[in-house]
Amino acid sequence: MPFRSSWLALFPILAASFPVAAQSMPGFAPAGAARELQLERRIQAIPDTISAQTWTRALAAKPHVAGTPAQKETADYVLRQMASWGLDTQRVAFRVYLPFHDSTIVERVTPTHLRLTLDEPPVPGDPTTILKPWPAMNGNSGKGDVTAPLVYVNHGLPADYTVLDSLGGSVRGKIAIVRYGGSFRGIKAREAESHGAVGLLIYSDPKDDGFVVGPVYPDGPMRNPQEVQRGSIYNGDGDPTTPDWASTENAKRVREDSLAVPHIPVVPIGYGNAELLMKEMHGAGVPAPWQGGMKFDYHVGDSAVQARVAVWPERGQRAYKTIYDTFGRLRGSDFPNEMVIIGGHRDAWGPGADDNISGTVSVMAAARAWATVAAEGLRPRRTLVFATWDAEEWGVVGSTEWVQLMRDSLKAGAVAYYNQDESAAGRNFGAGGTASLQGMVRDATKTVQMPGDTVSIYMRWSHPAGRGARPARGGAVASQEPPMGDLGGGSDFAGFYNYLGIPSIETGFGGRAGWYHSAYDTYTAMERFGDPGYLSHAAEGRLAAVIVARLANADVIPYDFAALGAYFGVLASPVMPGARIREPGLARIATELGAVTQAASELRAAGQRFNAARDGLLALGTIATNTLSRVNHELRQVEQKLTRPAGLVGRPFMKNLIFASDRDNGYANIALPGISEALRDNDIKRAKREARDLAGRMHSAAGQVDAATKALAKP
Repeated sequence: MPFRSSWLALFPILAASFPVAAQSMPGFAPAGAARELQLERRIQAIPDTISAQTWTRALAAKPHVAGTPAQKETADYVLRQMASWGLDTQRVAFRVYLPFHDSTIVERVTPTHLRLTLDEPPVPGDPTTILKPWPAMNGNSGKGDVTAPLVYVNHGLPADYTVLDSLGGSVRGKIAIVRYGGSFRGIKAREAESHGAVGLLIYSDPKDDGFVVGPVYPDGPMRNPQEVQRGSIYNGDGDPTTPDWASTENAKRVREDSLAVPHIPVVPIGYGNAELLMKEMHGAGVPAPWQGGMKFDYHVGDSAVQARVAVWPERGQRAYKTIYDTFGRLRGSDFPNEMVIIGGHRDAWGPGADDNISGTVSVMAAARAWATVAAEGLRPRRTLVFATWDAEEWGVVGSTEWVQLMRDSLKAGAVAYYNQDESAAGRNFGAGGTASLQGMVRDATKTVQMPGDTVSIYMRWSHPAGRGARPARGGAVASQEPPMGDLGGGSDFAGFYNYLGIPSIETGFGGRAGWYHSAYDTYTAMERFGDPGYLSHAAEGRLAAVIVARLANADVIPYDFAALGAYFGVLASPVMPGARIREPGLARIATELGAVTQAASELRAAGQRFNAARDGLLALGTIATNTLSRVNHELRQVEQKLTRPAGLVGRPFMKNLIFASDRDNGYANIALPGISEALRDNDIKRAKREARDLAGRMHSAAGQVDAATKALAKP
């Protein structure tokens, strides 16, 4: 293809256009930094657009839901590719709870009877859509067959039910209908059930991702009336039958009737079907923020429109499926027991070209780049693990089960986890992760060309016009520029970051699209609207390879705990811009919160002392390997000091006390969650205990950094 050949010819010139001074690479001695830059230039020459297209078309050829034969085929494909490149490969299987649906029915009963067609029809010009789509379903829906009046509750969040009460409405004994957006869909199911609804319909409103936003598929990338957003409604992480241990073949299981999953039938529908139900609804008019994009006035509803919602999920042994995580490994030359892990999930609710074959392709591109240079004798100093996960769409199941299986090895040897999820469907770049690695990520983006441009990713990312539709997951940003998000929930970093406290990051390109979790997330849609020419796929593969290289090859792991401590101080201090605790009752824990900010200052100072000692010694030359091993061992434990084995109150999986997914949102994050949740519950005594506990753990983390500084001085 002419584009590819011209790109490869230009690559040495373009790579030279983005120089990075050796002294700007923390953790490297000057000579090592120079070698690293040479290696990165070589690595960046390998990911290409043709391979990205080939892999995408193979992996997104048909729907491949976790637990199906088609999904097993994606594992086979990835393993064959990685083995052909010379990587050591491994497949790890788990037996997990994935109840498919035997049957699903949605009907309008009154004022006239109508059985709704739930599946998306084929789209002319898109060959993948000719295949039978996966049924419209919300994973882990409850069982039931109910007929009742419909009540509209906006996004179905806790605040929306408060508004509904003020309007004189109620969902008790009725079927709630809510629109996607504003939270994880599992929160919508939880709230509907807790408010007495007997069933729930979740629809995609055209105001959010349909014709109001732009042309709909196949004329544009936005959601058309028939597109259905599938997805899990389980508000946990991992297999719900094995909440704190791996789902191996003979693992003990929580009883099916005791699982923390919804108990009412829940079904997703497109806005074409939602219109057939909602345009006949009467009752109270809705507040302006509740009005969506369909061309009629929305109402809360009365008894005029009754619906039937029926779901029959599998139960018993039929509900269990075998899933497969895959791994390609390169053993480290100097520190083989230290692991840098990059991963993305393969499973999807349809063909999944964006979510998440794009992430899988990024992992594969980085893996092939590294396998190529390793065959040339340029092996990584630390062991690289290139993972593809299964069953992420059911509650980050595959990655969580592996983390629980490997927790001791990961706690001892994991350097960082790098997540790839929906990583290349657009031209807007975003990134997120722990503050200790944000500087390293920003530096790496200075060396990689922005897709479709002549400047680096960093240059476009730094310009306000470059900040678009791909905010980092969680949404909050640190004070440095360009802004990076903090990790909340909803993807495969959860087991590493929220559960074990392993430093984690994610990067990717995105844009406006409405195909999320639908049958139209196809390679045709990707090639027309998401990433024409696969430029973002190739760029993300290059960036992934570079970031992995810096984590793998640095003499001293490039954490910045001074930045981490400084950020904690911002999060905890209500008088500083960017403070993240805003719950009522804050003044009543001022003393305890002051101890948290003081501990954050201790961590910042400890980080500054370490950085100065590290940089001074590295400037003199290479530090002895045995010294580096001791120092890096101490450093890997720092952020784990900020976890609590018992987890948050009521949420034992969430052990990281710095960030967690918001319990009332699911996707967004909440800073210093132990304190914040106690204040939200108006439990001042608990908030004080949480603050004291957090201050102690931050103090311990600062001591761990000082231990690393002392280890630097030992011969």
